[in-house]
Amino acid sequence: MVTFILSIVGLIAGFFIYGKFVEGFFGASDKNETPALKINNGVDYVPMPTWKVFTIEFLNIAGLGPIFGAILGAMYGPMAYVWIVFGCIFMGAVHDYFSGMLSVRNEGASIPEIVGKYLGPGFQNFMRLFSLLLLIFVGVAFVSGPAELLTTLTNGGLKLWLYVIFAYYLIATLLPINKIIGRIYPLFGAALLIMAIGIAGAMIYYGFVGELTMKEISFSKLKNWHHNPAENILFPMMFIVISCGALSGFHSTQAPMMARCIKKESYGRHVFYGAMIAEGIVAIIWATAAMNFFDGPEGLNSTMQMDGHNPAWVVNEISRSWLGAVGAVFAIIGVIACPITTGDTAFRSARLTIADVLKLDQSSIRKRLWVSIPLFAVGFVLSQLEFATIWKYLGLSNQVLAVVVLWAGAMYLVKVGKPHWMLSLPAVFMTSVCVTYLIVAPVKNGGFFLDPSVGIPLGILLAVAAFIWFLISASRQRG
Repeated sequence: MVTFILSIVGLIAGFFIYGKFVEGFFGASDKNETPALKINNGVDYVPMPTWKVFTIEFLNIAGLGPIFGAILGAMYGPMAYVWIVFGCIFMGAVHDYFSGMLSVRNEGASIPEIVGKYLGPGFQNFMRLFSLLLLIFVGVAFVSGPAELLTTLTNGGLKLWLYVIFAYYLIATLLPINKIIGRIYPLFGAALLIMAIGIAGAMIYYGFVGELTMKEISFSKLKNWHHNPAENILFPMMFIVISCGALSGFHSTQAPMMARCIKKESYGRHVFYGAMIAEGIVAIIWATAAMNFFDGPEGLNSTMQMDGHNPAWVVNEISRSWLGAVGAVFAIIGVIACPITTGDTAFRSARLTIADVLKLDQSSIRKRLWVSIPLFAVGFVLSQLEFATIWKYLGLSNQVLAVVVLWAGAMYLVKVGKPHWMLSLPAVFMTSVCVTYLIVAPVKNGGFFLDPSVGIPLGILLAVAAFIWFLISASRQRG
């Protein structure tokens, strides 16, 4: 229990201490007029209360990510605590803050346009295509998963539920952001937080009354507990599996939506840095719950491997056992409603990205339809693939996006004459993670499956080479 409580306290302290430092280092100032007030077109640029912007941002970036990813990450054991806490404070929340605030400083620009401004047109064109594909895959994944669960619960047809969810997505994507997203999503965001708090409270209660013995972290336990360690190497696999809750490139695609809605730059720390810290807390809660409900990472691995269960089953089992009927309701919200709300904002971000690239006016529904209909047609075709196939492409592409955004943020700091280490060091680390993954991961997961004794040093060497390239580029910028 000490490990769990210290992890939560550490994340909260990170918001107040390091988050405040990051805000001051960036130079947020309420003297600068935000895009929400400067443009305010009543569609995508709409000033909203900070609490509402925070809950929407939290729900947009969270969904199932900090739940499913944390459960799968817990299979690696207590190292998940280290990655979630330190990754969230020093990498993920910094990544999210700079993504949002650079968008604020550039009139709500989408992330490819921001990357292009600081890394050049080559990276801009790469990001335009790459982020668009990622957004479509996220949207499709969060159609397919809920549709399959709804089909099971209702004994209905899968295609019928796909049609229903896609129809909702289209409506939510077309309407002004304050009509559906601004009204309903804060409730779902609150539900996701309440669900996590309920699970945390249950763990603490059962721990105090002696019905649950919570595992504590120690150096001897900082090893790979995965039941298949040959294909699931601690480094880099765990850092890919646990993205939401530690560091996630997808968040940078969502930040510009809320960058168009905040009223003051000083609110950015609460909305961007704060939402990521909240997601880290949710991830810590579910990683802890998964490890302790099944009596340690060994039990969790046994359940997932021997019994063939998936994270959705784990969520349902824990929620029903610890929270009863109320837990069952929140479990349904967690595995059905929350993914849908992440999926539709992914499609909305895709529409905004295309509009930014092509300089398309989005003031009328007719003009938004010209972008949305082809987008949803592609999404529907991809939704016919198996969920596992879609999900496989999300993990690595998500972290590759984070790497590019971190490098772009580091170059921004160079251009404004500030030290770049706050972003360049996380960029080097995540570059090594992604490159190493490509080298050592099994072919079925998108890698080359080389021997780790060769792949890991090679991945680190290539990351160092990327850092040297960055330093040379930075020196040219200064010159």
